Amino acid sequence: MSKKFYTHDEILNEFIGEKETPARIEFDMNVELFLVGRKIKELREAKEMTQEDLGKLIGVQKAQISKIENGNNLTISTIAKVFNALGLNLKLQIEDNNMTVKTC
Repeated sequence: MSKKFYTHDEILNEFIGEKETPARIEFDMNVELFLVGRKIKELREAKEMTQEDLGKLIGVQKAQISKIENGNNLTISTIAKVFNALGLNLKLQIEDNNMTVKTC
């Protein structure tokens, strides 16, 4: 008897929901926010900063930096503050069917 192998998308569709459904959109957004948080952590560590150091630079407690690095409480404003504190540039690009908006 052979076993059936499932693709990543098949598993997501089954357990989270089909693409473009509210549950899947929320799941995908949470994954993206988690990845942004992981990148912030990686960049902070590359600059040999502690969470406390970064928190002082942007005016929050160490616990808030931990939440940010785990993809929680992330807003564009927060991300911009963190990147600025790390001495990095942030570029935001929003695409719609008929328009692209870029900001630095």
